[in-house]
Amino acid sequence: MKTVILAGGLGTRLREETEFRPKPMVQIGGKPVLWHIMKLFAHYGHEDFVICTGYKSEVVKDYFLNYEALNNDFTIRLGDRASLEYHGAHSEGDWRVTVACTGDSTLTGGRVLRASK
Repeated sequence: MKTVILAGGLGTRLREETEFRPKPMVQIGGKPVLWHIMKLFAHYGHEDFVICTGYKSEVVKDYFLNYEALNNDFTIRLGDRASLEYHGAHSEGDWRVTVACTGDSTLTGGRVLRASK
């Protein structure tokens, strides 16, 4: 079963924190709020996620595109990206994450509709 998480709002009540990053990426204990929410779902066996983004969606995309490098040690031969080797593991290895950019001003129902494809 897919778990759809709406993460596209402006986060206006957290303006000090959300000026440079979206609300789901505000850090708590060194991890984004979004990660904590996903961790709770994963605890109950839901590990296939669809993240509906909007405001500053590139921050969410960048986080998941670089997730392995941000959460593991690694070795890379500069100039040969194929030589990248990660050391260690994390408990999120079974997560499947789809990031769907659903528009900056799309409302809740529209986000779900756009992510349905």
